Amino acid sequence: MSDDLRGLPPQAFEKIDPSPDDEFYAQPRFVTHIDERAVAAVTGLYREVLPAGGTILDLMGSWVAHLPPEIDYAEVIGHGMSDAELKANPRYHRWFVQNLNENPVLPLGDEAVDAVGLCVSVQYLQQPVAVFREVRRILKPGGLIAITFSNRCFPTKAVAIWRMLEMGKHQELVELYLLRAGFSSVDLRTLIPDGLDQDPLWAVIGRR
Repeated sequence: MSDDLRGLPPQAFEKIDPSPDDEFYAQPRFVTHIDERAVAAVTGLYREVLPAGGTILDLMGSWVAHLPPEIDYAEVIGHGMSDAELKANPRYHRWFVQNLNENPVLPLGDEAVDAVGLCVSVQYLQQPVAVFREVRRILKPGGLIAITFSNRCFPTKAVAIWRMLEMGKHQELVELYLLRAGFSSVDLRTLIPDGLDQDPLWAVIGRR
């Protein structure tokens, strides 16, 4: 295990299904993975923290980006594992397909974007610190990443440590990722508490 992840169990980032992620995501999924209220909470967070007129990277995205419909951005760049899903997203100006578990190096220049959104996918990263170090590299000074997640996932593709943690502890894990990646401040938020008759939603915001 790299020094990035010191103190975590050696098998922390193994998956139940070790087959290539490219095979798993080969079939497009034109669905949302959280309920309508959780989607609205993601959009509300983006409305608050993503700068209007800025350049935005939607990391690990799909056919919907949950961006506020009334706000214009200079450019929205999509990333994901399904070209068909990314192509169907009307908010993307351009997009790229890349397996971050095989190659965490983002094909963007230093200080190229103002903000990054990552919605309900952080649990699948096997090299999270390396990915977030890349995110920090491409962010402009003062830029941020807004990471949101619920209690839903594809369990066979979520990493072991995510599956093993009790509900409510995942924010601390994501905070650890960001701090080890060099983010100067990290803000933890509960957008929809667990225990209600709907999807819970948590956010972790890291600022360069």
